[in-house]
Amino acid sequence: RIAVPLENGILCTHFGHCQQFAIIDTNENIITDEQLVTPPPHEPGLLPGWLAEKGVTDVIAGGMGQRAISLFNQQKINVFVGAPIKAPKELADDLLSDSLKAGANYCDH
Repeated sequence: RIAVPLENGILCTHFGHCQQFAIIDTNENIITDEQLVTPPPHEPGLLPGWLAEKGVTDVIAGGMGQRAISLFNQQKINVFVGAPIKAPKELADDLLSDSLKAGANYCDH
């Protein structure tokens, strides 16, 4: 289960302040479902646990702070930062086909 933070339907570069998350279900590297969910109000450290409760195993992000990355790692959730700004299904397809181009982490904290 892959989570992608969104702003206006595409990857949000600031993970903690996104408008929605796309939660993408997969089976044998094929996308089977996509849901849009609204995150709870921003609170430092809240989103990793919230996404873990939703069964997320992978997060694709543009930028993310080190604390959030550590919290995801504690939840056994894989984090891919520096992803290009694309639609969530495109990013999930890239991840599933091992062609996700991760660049620099856009976050500066």
